[in-house]
Amino acid sequence: MKKFVIFFSIVLSIYSLINLYIFQAGWSAISPQSDYRVLYSVVFFLVSSSFIVGRILERKALSMFSETLTWIGSFWLAWMLYLFLFAVLFDIFAFVNSMVQFLPENGSLSKPDIAALVTVSTLVIVLCGHVNARFPRVKKLHLNVSKTVPGYESMRIVVASDIHLGTIIGKSRIDKIVRMINRLNPDLVLLPGDVVDEDLAPVIKENLGESFRNIRSKFGVISITGNHEFIGGVGAAARYLRDHGITVLRDETVKIDDRFYVVGRDDRSVNRFNGHTRKTLEELTASLDKRLPIILMDHQPFHLDEAVSCGIDLQLSGHTHHGQLWPLSFITKKVFEVSWGYKKIDNTHIYVSSGVGTWGPPVRVGNKPEIVQIELKFV
Repeated sequence: MKKFVIFFSIVLSIYSLINLYIFQAGWSAISPQSDYRVLYSVVFFLVSSSFIVGRILERKALSMFSETLTWIGSFWLAWMLYLFLFAVLFDIFAFVNSMVQFLPENGSLSKPDIAALVTVSTLVIVLCGHVNARFPRVKKLHLNVSKTVPGYESMRIVVASDIHLGTIIGKSRIDKIVRMINRLNPDLVLLPGDVVDEDLAPVIKENLGESFRNIRSKFGVISITGNHEFIGGVGAAARYLRDHGITVLRDETVKIDDRFYVVGRDDRSVNRFNGHTRKTLEELTASLDKRLPIILMDHQPFHLDEAVSCGIDLQLSGHTHHGQLWPLSFITKKVFEVSWGYKKIDNTHIYVSSGVGTWGPPVRVGNKPEIVQIELKFV
Protein backbone atom coordinates (compact mmCIF):
# COMPACT_ATOMS: atom_id res chain seq x y z
CA MET A 1 0.00 0.00 0.00
CA LYS A 2 2.90 2.37 0.79
CA LYS A 3 4.33 1.83 -2.70
CA PHE A 4 0.91 2.58 -4.21
CA VAL A 5 0.59 5.82 -2.22
CA ILE A 6 4.03 6.95 -3.38
CA PHE A 7 3.20 6.03 -6.99
CA PHE A 8 -0.14 7.87 -6.84
CA SER A 9 1.52 10.95 -5.30
CA ILE A 10 4.06 11.09 -8.12
CA VAL A 11 1.37 10.70 -10.78
CA LEU A 12 -0.80 13.37 -9.14
CA SER A 13 2.14 15.78 -8.97
CA ILE A 14 2.96 15.30 -12.66
CA TYR A 15 -0.72 15.65 -13.55
CA SER A 16 -0.95 18.92 -11.61
CA LEU A 17 2.20 20.38 -13.17
CA ILE A 18 1.04 19.57 -16.71
CA ASN A 19 -2.33 21.17 -16.07
CA LEU A 20 -0.66 24.23 -14.58
CA TYR A 21 1.48 24.55 -17.71
CA ILE A 22 -1.59 24.31 -19.97
CA PHE A 23 -3.53 26.75 -17.78
CA GLN A 24 -0.75 29.32 -17.98
CA ALA A 25 -0.60 28.99 -21.77
CA GLY A 26 -4.33 29.63 -22.05
CA TRP A 27 -4.25 32.39 -19.45
CA SER A 28 -1.61 34.32 -21.37
CA ALA A 29 -3.76 34.17 -24.52
CA ILE A 30 -6.59 36.10 -22.81
CA SER A 31 -6.35 39.84 -22.45
CA PRO A 32 -5.67 40.96 -18.86
CA GLN A 33 -8.65 43.30 -19.11
CA SER A 34 -11.03 40.56 -20.22
CA ASP A 35 -13.68 39.14 -17.89
CA TYR A 36 -13.17 35.81 -19.60
CA ARG A 37 -10.12 35.14 -17.44
CA VAL A 38 -12.36 34.42 -14.45
CA LEU A 39 -14.61 32.13 -16.49
CA TYR A 40 -11.57 30.40 -17.97
CA SER A 41 -10.11 29.78 -14.51
CA VAL A 42 -13.31 28.28 -13.12
CA VAL A 43 -14.00 26.06 -16.14
CA PHE A 44 -10.38 24.89 -16.33
CA PHE A 45 -10.30 23.94 -12.65
CA LEU A 46 -13.60 22.04 -12.85
CA VAL A 47 -12.68 20.14 -16.00
CA SER A 48 -9.09 19.31 -15.02
CA SER A 49 -10.18 17.96 -11.63
CA SER A 50 -13.24 16.07 -12.90
CA PHE A 51 -11.50 12.75 -13.59
CA ILE A 52 -10.00 12.46 -10.12
CA VAL A 53 -13.17 13.64 -8.37
CA GLY A 54 -15.34 11.35 -10.50
CA ARG A 55 -13.20 8.30 -9.72
CA ILE A 56 -13.26 9.07 -6.01
CA LEU A 57 -17.05 9.51 -6.03
CA GLU A 58 -17.45 6.21 -7.92
CA ARG A 59 -15.85 4.43 -5.00
CA LYS A 60 -17.92 6.28 -2.40
CA ALA A 61 -21.35 6.56 -3.99
CA LEU A 62 -21.95 5.79 -7.66
CA SER A 63 -24.37 8.24 -9.27
CA MET A 64 -25.14 10.00 -12.52
CA PHE A 65 -23.07 12.93 -11.22
CA SER A 66 -20.00 10.75 -10.68
CA GLU A 67 -20.46 9.12 -14.09
CA THR A 68 -20.72 12.54 -15.77
CA LEU A 69 -17.54 13.72 -14.07
CA THR A 70 -15.74 10.53 -15.09
CA TRP A 71 -16.78 10.95 -18.72
CA ILE A 72 -15.72 14.61 -18.79
CA GLY A 73 -12.46 13.83 -17.02
CA SER A 74 -11.70 10.89 -19.29
CA PHE A 75 -11.96 13.04 -22.40
CA TRP A 76 -9.92 15.73 -20.66
CA LEU A 77 -6.99 13.30 -20.31
CA ALA A 78 -6.74 13.16 -24.10
CA TRP A 79 -7.27 16.92 -24.43
CA MET A 80 -4.62 17.48 -21.77
CA LEU A 81 -2.00 15.45 -23.61
CA TYR A 82 -2.42 17.21 -26.94
CA LEU A 83 -2.87 20.68 -25.45
CA PHE A 84 0.35 20.11 -23.52
CA LEU A 85 2.23 18.94 -26.62
CA PHE A 86 0.97 21.90 -28.65
CA ALA A 87 1.87 24.32 -25.84
CA VAL A 88 5.40 22.93 -25.59
CA LEU A 89 5.78 23.00 -29.38
CA PHE A 90 4.74 26.64 -29.64
CA ASP A 91 6.91 27.64 -26.68
CA ILE A 92 9.93 26.01 -28.31
CA PHE A 93 9.04 27.70 -31.60
CA ALA A 94 8.73 31.09 -29.87
CA PHE A 95 12.03 30.61 -28.04
CA VAL A 96 13.92 29.72 -31.24
CA ASN A 97 12.30 32.65 -33.02
CA SER A 98 13.41 35.00 -30.24
CA MET A 99 16.98 33.80 -30.68
CA VAL A 100 17.14 33.68 -34.48
CA GLN A 101 14.26 36.03 -35.42
CA PHE A 102 13.27 34.12 -38.58
CA LEU A 103 9.70 35.48 -38.51
CA PRO A 104 8.85 39.16 -38.93
CA GLU A 105 7.20 40.64 -35.84
CA ASN A 106 4.09 41.72 -37.73
CA GLY A 107 3.81 38.40 -39.54
CA SER A 108 3.37 36.04 -36.61
CA LEU A 109 0.06 34.82 -35.24
CA SER A 110 -1.32 36.47 -32.13
CA LYS A 111 -1.72 34.44 -28.95
CA PRO A 112 -5.54 34.31 -29.29
CA ASP A 113 -5.10 33.07 -32.87
CA ILE A 114 -2.70 30.37 -31.70
CA ALA A 115 -5.07 29.37 -28.87
CA ALA A 116 -7.95 29.02 -31.36
CA LEU A 117 -5.80 26.98 -33.76
CA VAL A 118 -4.64 24.65 -30.98
CA THR A 119 -8.19 24.20 -29.67
CA VAL A 120 -9.58 23.26 -33.08
CA SER A 121 -6.66 20.94 -33.84
CA THR A 122 -7.03 19.17 -30.50
CA LEU A 123 -10.78 18.82 -31.03
CA VAL A 124 -10.23 17.12 -34.40
CA ILE A 125 -7.59 14.74 -32.99
CA VAL A 126 -9.73 13.73 -30.01
CA LEU A 127 -12.91 13.25 -32.05
CA CYS A 128 -11.15 11.12 -34.66
CA GLY A 129 -9.46 9.14 -31.89
CA HIS A 130 -12.80 8.55 -30.19
CA VAL A 131 -14.36 7.21 -33.38
CA ASN A 132 -11.32 4.96 -33.86
CA ALA A 133 -11.62 3.62 -30.29
CA ARG A 134 -15.25 2.58 -30.77
CA PHE A 135 -14.64 0.27 -33.72
CA PRO A 136 -12.41 -2.72 -32.89
CA ARG A 137 -10.79 -4.65 -35.73
CA VAL A 138 -10.17 -8.39 -35.94
CA LYS A 139 -6.49 -9.25 -36.16
CA LYS A 140 -5.94 -12.72 -37.67
CA LEU A 141 -2.87 -14.85 -37.08
CA HIS A 142 -1.96 -18.31 -38.40
CA LEU A 143 0.61 -20.02 -36.18
CA ASN A 144 2.15 -23.48 -36.24
CA VAL A 145 3.10 -25.43 -33.12
CA SER A 146 5.42 -28.38 -33.57
CA LYS A 147 3.37 -30.71 -31.40
CA THR A 148 0.70 -33.25 -32.24
CA VAL A 149 -2.65 -33.20 -30.44
CA PRO A 150 -4.73 -36.38 -30.80
CA GLY A 151 -8.03 -35.55 -32.47
CA TYR A 152 -7.06 -31.97 -33.37
CA GLU A 153 -5.27 -30.54 -36.37
CA SER A 154 -5.86 -26.96 -35.28
CA MET A 155 -7.68 -24.80 -32.78
CA ARG A 156 -9.18 -21.33 -33.04
CA ILE A 157 -8.38 -19.03 -30.13
CA VAL A 158 -10.02 -15.63 -29.77
CA VAL A 159 -8.27 -13.11 -27.54
CA ALA A 160 -9.83 -9.97 -26.05
CA SER A 161 -7.38 -8.12 -23.86
CA ASP A 162 -7.85 -4.96 -21.79
CA ILE A 163 -11.61 -4.59 -22.00
CA HIS A 164 -11.71 -2.25 -18.98
CA LEU A 165 -15.37 -2.74 -18.12
CA GLY A 166 -16.81 0.14 -16.16
CA THR A 167 -18.28 3.59 -16.63
CA ILE A 168 -16.64 4.20 -20.00
CA ILE A 169 -16.86 0.66 -21.44
CA GLY A 170 -20.49 -0.11 -20.65
CA LYS A 171 -23.33 -2.36 -21.78
CA SER A 172 -23.43 -1.49 -25.46
CA ARG A 173 -19.67 -1.85 -25.83
CA ILE A 174 -19.35 -5.23 -24.09
CA ASP A 175 -22.33 -6.58 -26.03
CA LYS A 176 -20.65 -5.52 -29.26
CA ILE A 177 -17.42 -7.23 -28.19
CA VAL A 178 -19.30 -10.44 -27.36
CA ARG A 179 -21.05 -10.39 -30.75
CA MET A 180 -17.70 -9.97 -32.50
CA ILE A 181 -16.24 -12.89 -30.54
CA ASN A 182 -19.16 -15.16 -31.37
CA ARG A 183 -18.96 -14.36 -35.08
CA LEU A 184 -15.43 -15.79 -35.05
CA ASN A 185 -16.67 -19.21 -33.83
CA PRO A 186 -13.92 -19.71 -31.23
CA ASP A 187 -12.84 -23.00 -29.70
CA LEU A 188 -11.38 -21.07 -26.79
CA VAL A 189 -11.74 -17.47 -25.59
CA LEU A 190 -8.91 -15.91 -23.60
CA LEU A 191 -8.97 -12.61 -21.70
CA PRO A 192 -5.39 -11.64 -20.74
CA GLY A 193 -6.17 -9.21 -17.92
CA ASP A 194 -7.74 -5.81 -17.21
CA VAL A 195 -11.19 -7.20 -17.87
CA VAL A 196 -12.61 -4.73 -15.36
CA ASP A 197 -11.52 -1.14 -14.89
CA GLU A 198 -10.62 -0.56 -11.25
CA ASP A 199 -13.94 0.01 -9.46
CA LEU A 200 -16.52 -2.77 -9.66
CA ALA A 201 -19.50 -0.58 -8.74
CA PRO A 202 -20.37 0.52 -12.32
CA VAL A 203 -19.93 -3.08 -13.53
CA ILE A 204 -22.31 -4.42 -10.90
CA LYS A 205 -24.82 -1.59 -11.33
CA GLU A 206 -25.16 -2.22 -15.07
CA ASN A 207 -24.86 -6.02 -14.67
CA LEU A 208 -22.13 -5.98 -17.32
CA GLY A 209 -20.80 -9.41 -16.39
CA GLU A 210 -24.00 -11.04 -17.61
CA SER A 211 -22.90 -10.38 -21.19
CA PHE A 212 -20.06 -12.87 -20.79
CA ARG A 213 -22.60 -15.67 -20.42
CA ASN A 214 -23.55 -15.11 -24.06
CA ILE A 215 -20.10 -16.06 -25.35
CA ARG A 216 -20.20 -19.31 -27.32
CA SER A 217 -16.93 -21.20 -27.00
CA LYS A 218 -16.24 -24.92 -27.07
CA PHE A 219 -13.72 -24.79 -24.21
CA GLY A 220 -15.16 -21.79 -22.41
CA VAL A 221 -13.71 -18.42 -21.40
CA ILE A 222 -10.50 -18.12 -19.37
CA SER A 223 -9.16 -14.93 -17.84
CA ILE A 224 -6.24 -13.73 -15.76
CA THR A 225 -5.75 -10.68 -13.57
CA GLY A 226 -4.28 -7.42 -14.78
CA ASN A 227 -3.01 -4.46 -12.82
CA HIS A 228 -6.46 -2.83 -12.88
CA GLU A 229 -8.06 -5.78 -11.13
CA PHE A 230 -5.56 -5.20 -8.33
CA ILE A 231 -6.20 -1.45 -8.24
CA GLY A 232 -9.93 -2.04 -7.70
CA GLY A 233 -9.62 -5.08 -5.43
CA VAL A 234 -8.52 -8.32 -7.03
CA GLY A 235 -10.52 -10.66 -4.78
CA ALA A 236 -13.86 -9.03 -5.58
CA ALA A 237 -13.02 -8.74 -9.29
CA ALA A 238 -12.03 -12.41 -9.59
CA ARG A 239 -15.17 -13.55 -7.72
CA TYR A 240 -17.37 -11.41 -9.96
CA LEU A 241 -15.91 -12.86 -13.14
CA ARG A 242 -16.16 -16.42 -11.83
CA ASP A 243 -19.78 -15.81 -10.85
CA HIS A 244 -20.44 -14.93 -14.49
CA GLY A 245 -19.01 -18.05 -16.07
CA ILE A 246 -15.36 -17.09 -16.54
CA THR A 247 -12.51 -19.29 -15.35
CA VAL A 248 -10.02 -16.99 -13.64
CA LEU A 249 -6.48 -18.35 -13.34
CA ARG A 250 -4.35 -16.80 -10.61
CA ASP A 251 -0.95 -18.43 -10.81
CA GLU A 252 -2.74 -21.57 -11.91
CA THR A 253 -2.70 -24.06 -14.74
CA VAL A 254 -5.63 -25.85 -16.32
CA LYS A 255 -5.55 -28.82 -18.68
CA ILE A 256 -8.19 -28.55 -21.39
CA ASP A 257 -9.82 -31.67 -22.83
CA ASP A 258 -6.75 -33.60 -21.71
CA ARG A 259 -4.98 -32.23 -24.82
CA PHE A 260 -3.38 -28.84 -24.02
CA TYR A 261 -2.61 -26.51 -21.14
CA VAL A 262 -3.49 -22.91 -20.34
CA VAL A 263 -1.23 -21.24 -17.79
CA GLY A 264 -2.48 -18.03 -16.17
CA ARG A 265 -0.16 -15.81 -14.17
CA ASP A 266 -1.22 -13.28 -11.57
CA ASP A 267 -0.29 -9.79 -12.65
CA ARG A 268 3.20 -8.71 -11.64
CA SER A 269 1.68 -5.82 -9.62
CA VAL A 270 0.54 -8.33 -6.98
CA ASN A 271 3.57 -7.41 -4.88
CA ARG A 272 2.77 -3.69 -4.99
CA PHE A 273 -0.84 -4.13 -3.90
CA ASN A 274 -0.91 -7.30 -1.80
CA GLY A 275 2.69 -7.65 -0.70
CA HIS A 276 2.75 -11.17 -2.15
CA THR A 277 5.16 -12.63 -4.66
CA ARG A 278 3.69 -14.46 -7.61
CA LYS A 279 4.93 -17.91 -8.55
CA THR A 280 7.71 -18.15 -11.08
CA LEU A 281 6.84 -19.47 -14.50
CA GLU A 282 9.22 -22.34 -13.88
CA GLU A 283 7.19 -23.33 -10.80
CA LEU A 284 3.93 -23.14 -12.72
CA THR A 285 5.13 -25.31 -15.60
CA ALA A 286 7.39 -27.79 -13.77
CA SER A 287 4.81 -30.58 -13.63
CA LEU A 288 3.35 -30.07 -17.12
CA ASP A 289 3.73 -32.58 -19.92
CA LYS A 290 5.83 -30.55 -22.37
CA ARG A 291 4.79 -32.84 -25.22
CA LEU A 292 1.41 -31.08 -25.16
CA PRO A 293 0.86 -27.46 -26.31
CA ILE A 294 1.20 -24.87 -23.54
CA ILE A 295 -0.52 -21.49 -23.82
CA LEU A 296 0.51 -18.78 -21.38
CA MET A 297 -1.37 -15.63 -20.40
CA ASP A 298 0.74 -12.99 -18.65
CA HIS A 299 -0.81 -9.52 -18.64
CA GLN A 300 2.35 -7.42 -18.77
CA PRO A 301 4.85 -8.55 -21.44
CA PHE A 302 8.04 -8.39 -19.42
CA HIS A 303 10.86 -10.97 -19.45
CA LEU A 304 9.74 -12.82 -22.56
CA ASP A 305 12.81 -15.02 -22.27
CA GLU A 306 11.16 -16.81 -19.34
CA ALA A 307 8.43 -18.15 -21.61
CA VAL A 308 11.05 -19.39 -24.05
CA SER A 309 13.12 -21.16 -21.39
CA CYS A 310 10.03 -22.81 -19.90
CA GLY A 311 8.89 -24.30 -23.21
CA ILE A 312 5.82 -22.12 -23.72
CA ASP A 313 4.34 -22.48 -27.20
CA LEU A 314 2.22 -19.34 -27.21
CA GLN A 315 2.31 -16.34 -24.86
CA LEU A 316 -0.52 -13.81 -24.90
CA SER A 317 -0.23 -10.43 -23.23
CA GLY A 318 -1.81 -6.98 -23.28
CA HIS A 319 -1.42 -4.04 -20.92
CA THR A 320 0.54 -1.70 -23.20
CA HIS A 321 -2.38 -0.41 -25.34
CA HIS A 322 0.61 0.50 -27.57
CA GLY A 323 0.56 3.81 -25.75
CA GLN A 324 -3.13 4.34 -26.68
CA LEU A 325 -2.43 7.99 -27.49
CA TRP A 326 0.36 8.79 -29.93
CA PRO A 327 3.19 9.66 -29.26
CA LEU A 328 3.09 7.63 -26.03
CA SER A 329 3.82 4.56 -28.17
CA PHE A 330 7.45 5.71 -28.27
CA ILE A 331 7.55 5.16 -24.50
CA THR A 332 5.94 1.72 -24.60
CA LYS A 333 8.34 0.68 -27.36
CA LYS A 334 11.24 1.56 -25.06
CA VAL A 335 9.75 -0.15 -22.00
CA PHE A 336 8.59 -3.39 -23.62
CA GLU A 337 10.37 -5.74 -25.98
CA VAL A 338 7.06 -6.00 -27.85
CA SER A 339 4.71 -3.04 -27.46
CA TRP A 340 2.14 -4.35 -29.94
CA GLY A 341 2.13 -7.27 -32.31
CA TYR A 342 3.76 -10.61 -33.00
CA LYS A 343 7.21 -11.96 -32.32
CA LYS A 344 8.70 -15.45 -32.39
CA ILE A 345 11.63 -16.36 -30.18
CA ASP A 346 12.96 -19.87 -30.85
CA ASN A 347 9.83 -22.07 -30.70
CA THR A 348 7.74 -19.61 -28.68
CA HIS A 349 5.09 -17.48 -30.38
CA ILE A 350 4.38 -14.19 -28.59
CA TYR A 351 1.53 -11.80 -29.25
CA VAL A 352 0.99 -8.55 -27.38
CA SER A 353 -2.44 -7.08 -28.07
CA SER A 354 -3.21 -3.38 -28.16
CA GLY A 355 -6.44 -4.29 -26.37
CA VAL A 356 -10.07 -3.98 -27.32
CA GLY A 357 -11.06 -1.32 -24.76
CA THR A 358 -9.49 1.85 -23.41
CA TRP A 359 -8.31 3.13 -20.06
CA GLY A 360 -9.02 6.73 -19.19
CA PRO A 361 -9.81 8.63 -22.39
CA PRO A 362 -12.13 6.71 -24.75
CA VAL A 363 -9.70 7.73 -27.46
CA ARG A 364 -7.06 5.91 -29.52
CA VAL A 365 -4.57 7.72 -31.71
CA GLY A 366 -1.87 5.91 -33.67
CA ASN A 367 -3.16 2.39 -32.95
CA LYS A 368 -6.30 0.32 -33.34
CA PRO A 369 -8.46 -1.54 -30.81
CA GLU A 370 -8.53 -5.21 -31.67
CA ILE A 371 -9.86 -8.67 -31.04
CA VAL A 372 -7.31 -11.30 -32.01
CA GLN A 373 -8.19 -14.51 -33.84
CA ILE A 374 -5.44 -17.12 -33.76
CA GLU A 375 -5.55 -20.25 -35.87
CA LEU A 376 -3.19 -22.52 -33.96
CA LYS A 377 -2.17 -25.45 -36.15
CA PHE A 378 -0.53 -28.53 -34.67
CA VAL A 379 2.10 -30.03 -36.99
